[in-house]
Amino acid sequence: ILKKYNMHNSKKGYLPMEVKHDLSNELRASTPKELAYIKKVPYASAVGSIMYAVRYTRPDVAFAQNLVSQYQQNPGKLQWVAVKHILKYLKNTRDMFLVYGRKPDT
Repeated sequence: ILKKYNMHNSKKGYLPMEVKHDLSNELRASTPKELAYIKKVPYASAVGSIMYAVRYTRPDVAFAQNLVSQYQQNPGKLQWVAVKHILKYLKNTRDMFLVYGRKPDT
């Protein structure tokens, strides 16, 4: 996932989402410059990749993924920053995952 969105060399994130990310509807792309920028961003694809990780091994980012997925129709630059922050967190915690199964009987 990190290589797909050119995030494999990014700084590490320590939380799936920061409090300072205000993702309100007013912050969606509205100016022609913002719309042109966000059109080039693979927002929906990145959110879908995060959703895949949430579904199979990373429920710890479910809340953050759910929040950013609400803006897939018209995301803004801050919503994209939040998605990249989730990807940074996944990079930092890539050794954390769920393992399904049971302990062998001894």
